[in-house]
Amino acid sequence: MTAIQRSSDEKHAERGAPSYVWRAGQDRRLAMIRQWGSVAGARILENGCGLGAYAAHLLEDSPRVVAFDIEHDRAAAAHQRVAEVHVAAAEALPYPDASFDLVISNEVIEHVQDDNAAVCEMVRVLAPGGRLLVFCPNRWYPVEQHGHYWRGKYHFGNTPLVNYLPNVLRNRLAPHVRVYTRRSLLRLFAGQPVHVVHYTRIFGAYDNIIRRSPVIGKALRAILQGLEHTPLRVLGLSHFLVVEKTA
Repeated sequence: MTAIQRSSDEKHAERGAPSYVWRAGQDRRLAMIRQWGSVAGARILENGCGLGAYAAHLLEDSPRVVAFDIEHDRAAAAHQRVAEVHVAAAEALPYPDASFDLVISNEVIEHVQDDNAAVCEMVRVLAPGGRLLVFCPNRWYPVEQHGHYWRGKYHFGNTPLVNYLPNVLRNRLAPHVRVYTRRSLLRLFAGQPVHVVHYTRIFGAYDNIIRRSPVIGKALRAILQGLEHTPLRVLGLSHFLVVEKTA
């Protein structure tokens, strides 16, 4: 592995990999954002925008879309698609109180330095009656998708069952990313001026498997997404939480 490859993989470990290709999985999450957030004409903030894919699509609903990312190169790429993009940390947002009607955090809080501070900031910039939509990793999904460390070296890719280990072991193998139970996710909002509007767990769209093996992949998607309507959704890929700011 070259030094450039190591640098890229380590950045993905620390920050997550942005969406380079728009496929069914992104389409599904965008539909959920539109369902649970009042997007038409809204003041929208995408937290940790990566390359700006979601923000660019939301410009179809509102001209008042703002995005930020902590990585300068990603923010610069997003700026090619979205007019107002900033370089910022989630724990110290450069926006006044009550600036937005909708804040979106898609698989971001697991990567920030301080997830409590990041949640406080997202709530702070949300206007009363506005909504915050959060997608983040589920502790009980059988596969850790952010790779793992072994003997000081980072190994990119999926690692089965890491998140089922006790914290003392799990956090040695995956110190670069958090995972959440329902309780630990909701604990981040304790004491915040919000109430929960909707909560569930969702499975992925498995686009990479479908690209390689369409029949098997589509069957897997249908089966797993069907489990979202059963108690087995506890094994889902991600939490999806919608909270609304109180007056």
